[in-house]
Amino acid sequence: MNLAGIDLLAKAPPAEGDVFLGGRWLPAADGRTYPVHDPATGDLIRHVSSAGPDDARAAIDAAHSAAAGWRATPPRRRSEILHDTFALMREHTDTLARLIVLENGKAYRDAAAEVGYAAEFFRWFAEEAVRVGSSFGDAPAGGYRHVVRKHPVGVTAFVTPWNFPAAMATRKIAPALAAGCPVLLKPAPETPLTALAVAALLTEAGLPDGLLNVLPTDRAPEVVSAWLGDERVRKFSFTGSTATGKVLLEQAAANVVNVTMELGGNAPFVVCADADVDAAVRGAMDAKMRGGGEVCIAANRFYVHADVAAEFTEKFGAAMAAVRVGPGLEDGVTLGPMINQGAVDKIRSLVDDAVARGARIAAQGGTPDGPGHFHPATVLVDVPGDARILHEEVFGPVAPLTTFTDEDEMLARANATVHGLASYVYSRDVGRALRIAERLEAGMVGVNRGLLSDPAAPFGGVKQSGLGREGGREGIEAFLETQYIALDWAD
Repeated sequence: MNLAGIDLLAKAPPAEGDVFLGGRWLPAADGRTYPVHDPATGDLIRHVSSAGPDDARAAIDAAHSAAAGWRATPPRRRSEILHDTFALMREHTDTLARLIVLENGKAYRDAAAEVGYAAEFFRWFAEEAVRVGSSFGDAPAGGYRHVVRKHPVGVTAFVTPWNFPAAMATRKIAPALAAGCPVLLKPAPETPLTALAVAALLTEAGLPDGLLNVLPTDRAPEVVSAWLGDERVRKFSFTGSTATGKVLLEQAAANVVNVTMELGGNAPFVVCADADVDAAVRGAMDAKMRGGGEVCIAANRFYVHADVAAEFTEKFGAAMAAVRVGPGLEDGVTLGPMINQGAVDKIRSLVDDAVARGARIAAQGGTPDGPGHFHPATVLVDVPGDARILHEEVFGPVAPLTTFTDEDEMLARANATVHGLASYVYSRDVGRALRIAERLEAGMVGVNRGLLSDPAAPFGGVKQSGLGREGGREGIEAFLETQYIALDWAD
């Protein structure tokens, strides 16, 4: 598979195919393919091999066969392969970013930033790989010893979304490989090419065959059911919608599979009366517009204190109206297309519902003429509490603003959701900001900061936003089992 793009961007699958299985590039077992389109134009990028249940089972066989050797591989060697992959991703930033723009649509600036972020997971977990260790101590009652050791959980299966086709893959792949686990990956059908490029780089870095198996497909239920129905799969990690996560949790329960779930969000963005409004606007643009708003931790609901509401609305509205929309590779574009027409239709329905209930459009950018799944950056004000947009994840470049005067009442509204992934607070008073942050029901809170994600920090939510954490020191723990040995010996 040629990372430079010759094969990945061909109009049809290469002769060897796109299913990366056991270190080989293969066609789907039944020869099936499906089309991948450019969301900026609707044009066909190419046809991609579509894996089925036979491929899914073959991938388990390959991973299971490779597991023992990888488990026995010294952590230092695992670390070196991950470090080399980090370096290769950095070296090929432009190629990877252009590939992301082509199949995902996001602006090149965001795509290049994603490549850097995605690469950092390999560097972080390369360093964590050599820190996994055991402990030895005396039993408090005396007479014997405690040995506590960590070992790989086993074959892992991942399902990743289209909004961060590189980073959502590496955030799972890197800790699994660092811990000593082989990987099965099903990328989103909209964005399979980036995952295949990551596989090519890991192979170039020296990853042994069978340890990463990538199955692009447009028949996800068949592939995932085959994985979750096999007792050899011991870990499952999913990033996607809460509704789909619930279905997968039920399937995983049959074999008591260890799961990590990063699901939907409905993040509040709070601007206090004493906030630095200019800083809050900059943070709001980061939290709302990164990746075109198609981000699980994107600011979804804005709660602005009445004392600064006019100033914030004017400045934020001006920034949103100035956003340049267009194909992601065009110079100056900062907002690309949405992933597909269904996404645009959903965003429009939420805006229309809010306006029908009394909200007003305070600011709105433009969209280019011609094809493509574009939606303008939009600011809504006077949004009533019963508007759908305050209760459903927008996943697009629309910001609904409401005002508050009472902190307790604002917190009650901010927490009135089944989700609890991310939240944001702006205040010059650090004590106030921390008080609010601690009362927000969210797994992550940005205080005077609109960008949260960091490979060195634990990422995850509470309530129906998920289970477990990815990234940080916690990230590798998800792929390790703890074994306790009570040790005694004769005198």
